[in-house]
Amino acid sequence: MSVFPDFRALMLSALLAVPVAVQAKDKADMIVYGDYVLSMEVDAGVLQDGAVAVKDGAVLAVGSRDEIDLNYFTDRKISGAGKVLMPGLINGHTHAAMVLFRGMADDMTLIDWLQNFIFPMEGKFVDERFVRAGASLACWEMIRGGTTTIVDMYFYPGVAAEVYKTCGIRAILGAPMIDYPSPGFEGWDDSFAAGRDFVSNFDDPSGKLTAAFAPHGAYTVSPEHLREVLAAAQYANAPLMMHVAESPSEMTVMEERYHNSSVRHIASLGMLSYPMIAAHMVWPDEDEMDMMAMSDIGPIHNPTSNMKTAAGFSPVPQMIAKGINVGLGTDGAASNNDLDMWEEIRLTALLHKGKSGDATAMPASTALAMATRMGAAAIGLGDVTGTLSPGKRADMIQLTLSSPRMAPLYDIESHLVYVAGSRDVVTTIVDGQVLMHNGKVRTLSAATVIKKANVRAQMIRNALAEEEAEAEQETAQED
Repeated sequence: MSVFPDFRALMLSALLAVPVAVQAKDKADMIVYGDYVLSMEVDAGVLQDGAVAVKDGAVLAVGSRDEIDLNYFTDRKISGAGKVLMPGLINGHTHAAMVLFRGMADDMTLIDWLQNFIFPMEGKFVDERFVRAGASLACWEMIRGGTTTIVDMYFYPGVAAEVYKTCGIRAILGAPMIDYPSPGFEGWDDSFAAGRDFVSNFDDPSGKLTAAFAPHGAYTVSPEHLREVLAAAQYANAPLMMHVAESPSEMTVMEERYHNSSVRHIASLGMLSYPMIAAHMVWPDEDEMDMMAMSDIGPIHNPTSNMKTAAGFSPVPQMIAKGINVGLGTDGAASNNDLDMWEEIRLTALLHKGKSGDATAMPASTALAMATRMGAAAIGLGDVTGTLSPGKRADMIQLTLSSPRMAPLYDIESHLVYVAGSRDVVTTIVDGQVLMHNGKVRTLSAATVIKKANVRAQMIRNALAEEEAEAEQETAQED
């Protein structure tokens, strides 16, 4: 018997002593799953049985369920069984607090509606308490419907910002300014000064809220004042938003006053040389669209509001064909009368087919992109949100596919545009924070926001009743 050890036995022992390498998993804060995942990146298609890993409020990875589970671990998972996962919707133009005027004045021309009803009503009733109650109600409605980013142009933006910090939505808040008396202001000088102070002093550590300048329109703000606000926006490197070429009446005013169209007018002031969120953009001509294609302007299509006020049909397919990023918006609920982005998506896909006589004019995929990827680019947040891409903020939603309305399912994009609605949204996440889960909004109480909205509404009813009674009494005395 040899005194030397068995060489093969020694080798086997050495191999057994070496630990087997196990692939290390990275920690995620949360993993969200979906039977279908739409990243909305260009030409990305649909990922079946996928997932998104989230860390520090950003998208960490997007992939198949097996791939994400292999590479990441977490204590927090949101099931995707029977659900589609996609980026949150972007409402590129709204006046959020105007939900408190919902249904008060319908079936009027835009100018009549603005000058004889909305402007006077705002002067009488809009204050900080009005905006707080209205913005809260609007925020609940938008979160419930899957909207994760808004561009809000309304009075007392600082108050609205407080509401949005609480409810968790991403927002660009425009400080309104106009040449005429408006809530809290006598005219341009004080409204512009307040807006400039709002932008310069605004601070949001979360990074979700951005302050912006919001002159009302080229027909309500003088050329000198538009130059002034453009210079202020350039100096502050702040977003700029404005109503542009919204209605035939606006175009008539611009022609009579300046012998020019709205787009050419603002171009002559240098406003196409700076990024602008241009609400409505219903009446640009071919040459103006070419000018816009060479600029950083972001038109926002508001189909429901445009049709309700008979403002016209925006040439959206033509603008997109020229490479212009066009977003979608609801406008305010006073002219819509809700904040449901799914309605805007569906109406966009339908009305441009009907208007053009071309059933291919607005594919479902394009309408959906306008509410996500393209909409984010239009408002200057294309590097932040709009797609489920690693490095972008984790703004996403889940919709349930359990309703009989969703059966059978052949094409998920078709269903999202032509079938789905706000009632199908079950999860809303902004910056990695779950604002709604299983259809229940977590950051706001429905009962509370409805109660506060009704309190303000009753105050408005009482005040209007008193005015009507006084008017009747004066008429009786005259007789």
